[in-house]
Amino acid sequence: MREKKNHIAMARIPEILAASLLVFLLCVTNLFSKPDYFLRDKLYQIPRGISNSIKIIGIDEATLDAYGPLQTWPRSRYAELLEVLGKTAESQPSVIGFDIQFSGLTGEGDDGFAEAASKSGNVVIVEELIYGEKGYRDAGGVMHFPVEGISKPYDGLGSACRVGYSNVSEDSDGIVRRILPAENFGGSTHEAFSRVLYDAYCEKEGLEKKTIPSDKSGRSLINYSGKPGDYEMIPLKDVLEGKIDPRAFAGSIVLVGAYAPGMQDNYKVPNSGSDQMYGVEIHANILQSYLDGRFSINGNPYHYALVLALLMILLQLCFRRFKPWQSFLIMVLTDGAVIASVVMLNERGRTYPILYLPLVALIFYIYTLAVHYVEEVSKRRKVLQAFKKYVAPEVVEEIAKKGNFEIKLGGENRDIAVLFVDIRGFTTMSEALEPEKVVEILNEYLALTTKSIFDNGGTLDKFVGDATMAVFNSPFDVEDYEYKAVCAAMDIVKGGQELEKVLLEKYGRCVGFGVGVHCGRAVVGNVGCEFRMDFTAIGDTVNTAARLEANAGKGQVLISDVLYERLKDRISVNEIGRIPLKGKSNGVMVYEVTQVEGHE
Repeated sequence: MREKKNHIAMARIPEILAASLLVFLLCVTNLFSKPDYFLRDKLYQIPRGISNSIKIIGIDEATLDAYGPLQTWPRSRYAELLEVLGKTAESQPSVIGFDIQFSGLTGEGDDGFAEAASKSGNVVIVEELIYGEKGYRDAGGVMHFPVEGISKPYDGLGSACRVGYSNVSEDSDGIVRRILPAENFGGSTHEAFSRVLYDAYCEKEGLEKKTIPSDKSGRSLINYSGKPGDYEMIPLKDVLEGKIDPRAFAGSIVLVGAYAPGMQDNYKVPNSGSDQMYGVEIHANILQSYLDGRFSINGNPYHYALVLALLMILLQLCFRRFKPWQSFLIMVLTDGAVIASVVMLNERGRTYPILYLPLVALIFYIYTLAVHYVEEVSKRRKVLQAFKKYVAPEVVEEIAKKGNFEIKLGGENRDIAVLFVDIRGFTTMSEALEPEKVVEILNEYLALTTKSIFDNGGTLDKFVGDATMAVFNSPFDVEDYEYKAVCAAMDIVKGGQELEKVLLEKYGRCVGFGVGVHCGRAVVGNVGCEFRMDFTAIGDTVNTAARLEANAGKGQVLISDVLYERLKDRISVNEIGRIPLKGKSNGVMVYEVTQVEGHE
């Protein structure tokens, strides 16, 4: 038994190793990055509330309707905006950022805008990096595209303001998840628009600048605080027309940018769903991440993968050891704990994949269920094949179809009919014939008794020398089992008469059968010890049937008064009388069955 368990345990090692290796490789390679990013977006990018210190002045459709297309505007309009916002010291914003390209001179208000920006002293404008189309991967497998040029603001404005590049990068699925805070080009470092805004705000408000984490490629993951439309947007038209009190912007960071679909400055972000977020809103989210110190980077994939591989080993052991519902509960709790942990780690600046442990765990949970099912089917098939040696095959097949049988370990008290049959004159015959012939005769006899028992739905309990014991209504329920037991006895006697002629002609010897049948309560079940069991019936009912068979003459079927009372309307009998049986103080009234109605 122990060797068998060890063999099973050894057979499970490959599947345990396969499960742990699979989750390890998936975590390291991030093979299914798109669905994993989708899960990360759902769990990591939960809106946490936007900052009231960040306000957006949007160039929306109402503003475009009032002033015409953006490219036709004189730059004096932006100078006018600066004058409105800086009208009084109480209304002065801390920082004003324009997410608008001011490249080249237009001749209409260029100098005035530059002069107003210089006077304000808190303006940040954007430049645009021009990337090459041919990229390359670094040692870590990260794709890079070299900067081949920069579209800068016109000279007068560029010298009057701080400048940061407005480029945002999209992942392979077209979603903006990360930023590159700085880029090198032409021997100098260029900083991102949001970083320049943050630095300017910290200097103005006297705040200590926070250091954000970045990976080997210099990138950081954005933890979005708001969804599209969460940040307060005030139409530029309303500000210029005096509908908004300038004091509403006092001490805040004001971002001015496109807020209309036709301006083609909208992107997919992790928490936008089917909607898109305007570029100015993305900069607002990045800026708030700076203020809150909530950027994150990819954690060490090997350490994380190793932890998940160990957890997968434990899960696979649980799948094999516990019941399916228990295994499912353990799997769900483990997945939940891991997901909660990685969400917490993301808040602390390290992000890890979410998909792979639940995915691999589910795959191997289903695999284990399938294996269990196959094993159970195999066991059931072996049990049914074994029972076909004891029970009529057609009965076994019917039970197998219904699937409604249950064999209890130990004993079960139930009402059964017990049949004993023995060869009369077998001892004398065995002494006179060669052993080979005795065995042939015995096999003929056993084949007859077994067929008669099976044909009537009985269970062959055992062979004891030249005697056969059968039970009816055990281990499976059998309808009308008392009647069927008597029918089996009559079939044995009738078959014995035909067999007697064959044996007389073949061996010069003949045999007959004596049969005893009784019914009542008995204990049926597995009797024996751990390494040797026998499914049988024990009790007074069995003993009485054996005593009846011992008193039966050749060709006789003796039944007890108990069985007679149950079948008296369906059988014809000769009353034998009360016969003293061993173990019975008053003896038992015995009847010889002569005919069974409805049975040939």
